[in-house]
Amino acid sequence: MHIVVITGSPHRNGTTAALADAFIEGAREAGHDIFRFDAAKEKISPCLACEHCRTKGRCIHDDGMQELLPVLEQAEMVVFVTPLYYFGMSAQLKSVVDRFYARNAALRGRGKRTLLLAAAYDDNDWTMRDLVGHYRTIVRYMNWHDAGMLLATGCGCRSDVEKTDFPDRAREMGRHLGA
Repeated sequence: MHIVVITGSPHRNGTTAALADAFIEGAREAGHDIFRFDAAKEKISPCLACEHCRTKGRCIHDDGMQELLPVLEQAEMVVFVTPLYYFGMSAQLKSVVDRFYARNAALRGRGKRTLLLAAAYDDNDWTMRDLVGHYRTIVRYMNWHDAGMLLATGCGCRSDVEKTDFPDRAREMGRHLGA
């Protein structure tokens, strides 16, 4: 399976990097092809709602999305990886998702499966509620299929997540995706 993993953390070795790394390791062990896109390390301009993509056939911005979008179109699975920032996805990941607009016709309804891997410092029962709702709405709008979520609450830093079974669970998710 062709899998695109989109990470949204500015921390190369943070909590969600631990989850992404473990997932990718498991998925590669299972024979899947992985393309990792670290949104925070790329130049991604925000959508301007200028409609250039609709009138001219491509986004007005020439940035990191030019590398991601063709691979994303071919992907069978999209994995969203984000730390929880003010009860939502990181701005870096949100900028990428907003830019899907330029290729909606090519992306929507293509039978893609999705996963959400997220980490948060707080561990209240409501901590991830709004992030999960937003993720589900994106998946529904794109006519994709949610294949699961791993919500690592109580993990404010990498050492916190490493003391849990969340990395092992992420690795197992990668190993058991099916063909």
